[in-house]
Formats: sequence, C-alpha cells, structure tokens
Amino acid sequence: MNLLDRSGPITTSAAPIVDPFGRAISYLRISVTDRCDFRCTYCMSENMQFLPKRDLLTLEELDRIASAFVERGVRRLRLTGGEPLVRRDVMQLVRSLSRHLATGRLGELTLTTNGSQLARFAAELADCGVRRLNVSLDTLDPEKFRVITRRGELGRVLEGIDAARRAGIRIKINAVALKGFNEFELADMIAWAHGEGHDMTVIETMPMGEIDEDRTDRYLPLDFVRARLSERYTLQESPHRTGGPARYVTVAETGGRLGFITPMTHNFCESCNRVRLTCTGTLYMCLGQEDAADLRAVVRGSEGDEALHRAIDEAIARKPKGHDFVIDRATRRPSVSRHMSVTGG
Repeated sequence: MNLLDRSGPITTSAAPIVDPFGRAISYLRISVTDRCDFRCTYCMSENMQFLPKRDLLTLEELDRIASAFVERGVRRLRLTGGEPLVRRDVMQLVRSLSRHLATGRLGELTLTTNGSQLARFAAELADCGVRRLNVSLDTLDPEKFRVITRRGELGRVLEGIDAARRAGIRIKINAVALKGFNEFELADMIAWAHGEGHDMTVIETMPMGEIDEDRTDRYLPLDFVRARLSERYTLQESPHRTGGPARYVTVAETGGRLGFITPMTHNFCESCNRVRLTCTGTLYMCLGQEDAADLRAVVRGSEGDEALHRAIDEAIARKPKGHDFVIDRATRRPSVSRHMSVTGG
C-alpha cells in the first residue's frame, strides 16, 4: 500500500465551502478509528462493540476525502478516534496527508490522542510536519487514572508526552471536568501543565452515547470551575484562538494559556468552521446533531471526485446553526446516540 501514489498536485480549482449561515468551512476532523486502548468512563461503556473492519474507510479513501476538502479550502486537518494511533498503518496516512503541508494548501495537520502510543510515534509525527498535539489527560493521580480509563497507565502517557516534546511538538492538555473526580485537582494540573510548557484546556462533558454511569452525576459547569480557579489564579482574557471552540485566558501566575470549551453552558456554534468525518465515511455537519451524509458510498461508487464534491456541497447546505446538547435528570438520555469515539473528539 502506498498512499503517496496520490502525491501529485491538485489542479482543479474548486469553490470554497460555505454553509447557509455564511461560515466558511476550513477545519475537518477525521476519526480514523472508533477503537481505543482505553475505556474512559464518561466516553465509552466498558464492553464496547466496535465496528467491523469491513465498514471502515481504507486509508486511501480517507486520504481521498481529506484531499477533496483541502482542495476546497480546508486549512486544518485533525486526526482523531477512538485513539488514532492504534489504527494499523495510520502513519502511512499521516505521511501522505503531509504532502499538503509541503504545497502550502494545508496550514496544519494535527492529532488528538490519549498519549498511550506517543513514545512510539512522536519522532515520526514530527518528521511528517505535525507541530502540535492535543493529549487527553484528566488526572495526574496514577490510581485515579486507572479508574477513569479502566485500563490505562499514567506513566506511559507521561513518557509519550515527553517524547513528543523532545521531538519538537507542542502539547495541549485536554481535561474533561468531572464532578466528584477531578474538580479539586484542576488547579494543580494547570500548574503542572504550564510548568512543563504545555497549554491546557478544560472541557465540559458532552451527552453522547449510552455509558455505564449517569452523566448528571459527573457534569460540572465550567463557570463554576472558572470561579474556583479564580480563587487561586489571576485569569486574564486572551485574544488567542486556534480555530477550535476553546476560549482562552492567560494565567498570570504561570504565564501559560488556559482554554475553556463549554458546549453546555455557552455553546460555540456562532463561529463554527468545522465538520467531522467518521471512520465509516459518515460526514457530520454538527457534533450535536444526528443529520449526516454518507461519503463512503460516493467514493466507492465513483472514480473521479466530481460526485464527491457534489455530496460535500449538499451536506454543507444542511449544516445547522447550532447543536441541541442538554444534560438533565428528567430524560437521563444522551442528546445524540453515537459515542464520541465514533465521531471523533
């Protein structure tokens, strides 16, 4: 298998992708697998039924769809999962997509990872032009880490983060705020992250997919978190933006950046510039809606990309203004049925 066979220049001049609300789509998140070597309690049930491999897009098909989006003006590609680095031969895809960095069509190629495989892949990721990674990490307590992930080893993740730093990759730590679990640890995590030279973002838990616990018992509004952090830190508003949904402050005492992602208490839909492609070729125009488009059938039913571009246009024409996330004790049901590991974080 050689994905680099598609490395020739893109010659077609295609119109940028703009949704019905005038938002240009410049950011594509691609879930390369729904599988993960962790089973985080707020994300998955313990006995997950993963997709059969025959349902997954091949690496060549993932490359073809991603490249079509790049042709249409997407400047940022983020590979997610599940855990993207457990997908067999995934580095072939990373290396192939990196050709768009070389041509200047793509501004950034990055990943969101749990860090378990970083020690193995960090140097190669850096060689492919990956300059920034998001690492999901909810606690620095080894025992609590085993509990929340059901099987992870904190030391292995920290080794991976260190390997990425040595390779010249900037790290942002993503922590989900969980009531009764890490709410009193977040301030110390910020001190650690900033002390290591990493940015950090705190995220509200999202109601996606059936899990083994009641999310209302874990949901922690970030306005509450921010108020508590303000008792220890001076949080100064920052104009910094990465193209994602986080809103940033600078922590005066550490000099580091801290982001807040608040899909529940304050949604980030008004400036949404992104869509999500699953490992089965399903394109979700909104993380919090069920409407989707099947791009797998299009790429498997056509040789050229004209039909693919039409399908993309038809899908983006249905992109909604915002999501419908809600967590409440009355329904106790997720807002959307699919797990985050299917869509990509």
